[in-house]
Formats: sequence, structure tokens, C-alpha cells
Amino acid sequence: MKKNAAVFLDRDGTINEEVGYLSRIEQLKLFPATFEAIRMINEHGMKAVVITNQSGVARGLFNEDFIDTVHKLINKMLEEKGVFIDRFYYCPHHPTEGVGKYRISCDCRKPAPGMLIKASEELDIDLSSSYVVGDTERDLETAQNAGVTGILVRTGYGKDVAIARTFNAAYIARDILDAVRWIMRNQEK
Repeated sequence: MKKNAAVFLDRDGTINEEVGYLSRIEQLKLFPATFEAIRMINEHGMKAVVITNQSGVARGLFNEDFIDTVHKLINKMLEEKGVFIDRFYYCPHHPTEGVGKYRISCDCRKPAPGMLIKASEELDIDLSSSYVVGDTERDLETAQNAGVTGILVRTGYGKDVAIARTFNAAYIARDILDAVRWIMRNQEK
């Protein structure tokens, strides 16, 4: 049986505006291009999966319930346009900041591939036929560490990443929609 292909999406700076640490619901603003990009992923039978570092939990800026609330709201906003995220994965840890059980080195904090590996097991995803779309070099490193094609978007922190430093990006996209259009063209090859 054929495994699923997925588009792993970074959250802040990729599907929604980058605000530093998103710690209040009113800070959540999806990029307009997000709706059509997710629609294309859904319609092409690929899994739409969010992978996001959320060290604000370790730092005491918000808790895991807040992250769940944000993710439910994102899906509600998407569902109003007839689209959806298949699953959200996040890492609440940080290796040097914060206290208690969240101050650890883990295998889920990007650029480690833990979130992608977990998703591949839970959603029957073939990582070699999947993509990571994100706005930082860390996202590209995550893709490389998981054997996934990495795409840099020029939104969020991606506006400031020097093109010369993105040696491991398969494509540099204007935004999430440009990235997903490239993925769909690449899938047809």
C-alpha cells in the first residue's frame, strides 16, 4: 500500500504572521495565501502537517493549553474556507532556557527530525516524497535531517535570510502559496 506524501509546514512566519512569541489569541493572523495553499495540499491528497517549536512554554510565556487553543482556532479559520490541517505537532522544550520538565534537550525540537518521524509513523507518511516549508534555516536543517525536501519562504524570518546561505533549499518561495505551487509542479515530474 502506498504511503502518504506530506507538506510539513512551519507555523509562525509561514502560515501566520511572525510576532515573536505568539502569546495572545489576538496576535494570530493567517497570511491570506495560507487558505489557497492548504486547499491545494488537501485537494492533491497530501497530508498538511504543522511542525512548530514553541519554546515559549519552557520560558513560561504560555502553556500547552494555549498552544492547543491556537491550533484549534487555526483549523476553525481554515475550515470556514473548506480546508484543514491534518495534524499539528509542536515542541515545548528548550535545552537551556526555562525550568522543570521543559528544559531539556530533546529529539522533537527543530532542527531534530523527531516531529517529522512521529508524524510519519502516525499518519503513514513517506518522508522521502514529502516537503518542509518554513521561514528559517532551522526549518531547512530539519528537512535535511529527516531526508525531506526543504523550501524556504520569504515571509516571517525568511525575509532576512541571505539567499547565499540557503544552500540546502530546493526552492526559495515568495510565500506559502508559491511554495505549494512549486511542490505541485515538482510532484507531477
